[in-house]
Amino acid sequence: MKNQFLYRSLFFVIISISSLTLAQTYYGINPDTVKAQKFDMGKMWTFENPPLEYFEKEYGFKPSTGLLEKFQKSALKFGNGCSASFVSEDGLIMTNHHCVRGILAFVQKNDENILKNGFFASTLSEERTVPNLRVEQLLIIKDVTDEIQNKMNEGKSDEEKLQLRDKKIDDLKIVNSQEHPELTFKVISLYNGGKYSLYGYKIYDDIRLVFVPELFVAKLGGDPDNFTYPRYGLDCAFLRAYENGNPIKTNFYFNWNAEGVVEDQPVFVVGNPGSTDRINTMAQIEFARDIQYPMLVDMFKQMYNIYETMVEETNADDFNLIARLYSIGNGLKVYEGTYKALLDPFLMARKKDFEKNFKEAVLKNPDLKEQFGNIWNEIEQSRKDAGKDAHKIYAYTISNFYSPQYLTMAKNLVAYATQLKNNELTKEKYDSLTSNLFPKDFNKELQDKLLLIQLNILKKNLPSEDKLVKQFINNKSTKQAAEELISKSFFTSENKFIEAVKKGYEFVLNSDDPFIHYVLMTQDDLKQLQKENKARIDREEILNQMLGEALYKVYGDAIPPDATFTLRLADGIVKGYDYNGTRAPVKTTFYGALDRYYSFDKKFPFKLPSYFEKLPSEFDPSTPLNFVSTNDIVGGNSGSAVVNINGEIVGLAFDGNIESLPSNFIYTTEANRTVCVSALGMMEAIRDLYKANRLSNELSTGKSN
Repeated sequence: MKNQFLYRSLFFVIISISSLTLAQTYYGINPDTVKAQKFDMGKMWTFENPPLEYFEKEYGFKPSTGLLEKFQKSALKFGNGCSASFVSEDGLIMTNHHCVRGILAFVQKNDENILKNGFFASTLSEERTVPNLRVEQLLIIKDVTDEIQNKMNEGKSDEEKLQLRDKKIDDLKIVNSQEHPELTFKVISLYNGGKYSLYGYKIYDDIRLVFVPELFVAKLGGDPDNFTYPRYGLDCAFLRAYENGNPIKTNFYFNWNAEGVVEDQPVFVVGNPGSTDRINTMAQIEFARDIQYPMLVDMFKQMYNIYETMVEETNADDFNLIARLYSIGNGLKVYEGTYKALLDPFLMARKKDFEKNFKEAVLKNPDLKEQFGNIWNEIEQSRKDAGKDAHKIYAYTISNFYSPQYLTMAKNLVAYATQLKNNELTKEKYDSLTSNLFPKDFNKELQDKLLLIQLNILKKNLPSEDKLVKQFINNKSTKQAAEELISKSFFTSENKFIEAVKKGYEFVLNSDDPFIHYVLMTQDDLKQLQKENKARIDREEILNQMLGEALYKVYGDAIPPDATFTLRLADGIVKGYDYNGTRAPVKTTFYGALDRYYSFDKKFPFKLPSYFEKLPSEFDPSTPLNFVSTNDIVGGNSGSAVVNINGEIVGLAFDGNIESLPSNFIYTTEANRTVCVSALGMMEAIRDLYKANRLSNELSTGKSN
């Protein structure tokens, strides 16, 4: 669930080719007999149209208008990729530890190490301002579908339709901002543009840190226990929203529940799931299976091996390095788990059956057939065309995520030198830009290893006669090729770099530096490939919108739209499941955390702070720590409140299990589980382990005093 937005941008760099054909029978399953199931498209309901009758039939519970308003306005969008919620009238915010992990360094003072030692502000004055962090509270929802779709219909081409759409969206935001200047407006595409909603958000940008536990307590088990269950993580954090220097006052917040949960109890996750592709056609799903995910899995495996080795070499003492390892390990498990799901003939047969039924419903209706009948064929052809250049685009791309800084520096330096040559930059501006180009945190050992990843990508994705392969690898091993490139480059040290840049732009553009050559040899081809690909993407954006319109016309609100990092209400029950020849309990306890600690000989990543060997007498290790439920979540839901039918906090969503990883494409109910931090466990730790009485009292009463 975590950091998925960082990785998603990589997903779209890699454009795929046509599908491979699965065998008609595989693992004893005949795909022709498999049927789509009721909730394959998920249970991420919008607040525009919550399924009240379904809730009443399924749970005997029909939320009132007031309760739905509380759900909506107590929930928050947190930072760039998480969810959160208000849990007191004084602006106390609850989210996950992993949602604040990357910003803790910016609130540390002197030689503090919050990742290692945790943090608690015992008074309001000690709460630490978190720079550049904002949370968003959704206050207004308005349907603007007709205005946008009518304007798009005036366009004569795909590009013009998209331009008219974007212009109309800007106009709607301006008009509503004039009416409500205190809010920020966004237009949200639902059903790929089959519907559009205008959302008005209250923005809070004075956010202060109140409490976080230590990294090893929040994420006990590290990557081995990531996306697994049973889990033993206190993955929580608490912050506070301020306005005009004072804590805010809000009428909308979730009260804390002190009773816990029991099996089969209905619970609701209120948060902002990031992105799913459940509406995708089989052609789109198959190219993801055959090209995109294999590329991503291979790259992430190489990245993970690099950082795992570095953590081991530092004896797991560098907590920033550990956090990076956790982030990459999370991405690897997401993509590897999803890829395995895409290879599962049973799941793919369910997707095929859904598409067959959906397509038949469109083709049987003359009006729908005329408007939407050719969507599937067009998308299939588009993906085939895109696939012709997929490997070259991937190999030629220089990524800020996995490429070595040698190449990112070379790319930027060539751009600046070209702009200076063409009088698009002044000499002063050129000097300023290049003087800040060499990274302050340059780690040559790491960059040398990342270069191997880049060369492996070239070798695996380009034919041996490709100019890049001939120039940079030829018949050498990637290790030999990397050593040779490094020996010839001036990007390997700051002094060499500065000396080269001082020789002027002509020297740069005519340099025999291999990384300069890499950029110059690929940039023109890559620009042309990207131009052609953009035309396809523009057309597919229109086709995807038409697909969403058709879906809504056929199924209406019975199927929720794909996740869009906007507020959703997901229903489910607390439920264990069968796994690995045994049964997963609905809850785990702090005793389980202690067992992991001792069973793995207190070694990373199963370390705990030493005080766990002598716990306070009032602390009860039998208290539930984590629990599982059947709610439908995905990346972006991290930090979401888990509430009971009274709207009280019973947990905090922080992960899914391995069985949940297919959820980008299909929601399953058999063993897909949301993993939550128990409200009881958080309170027990905050009150009796950390002695953070000010915080525990505020959670209990809903007030800071």
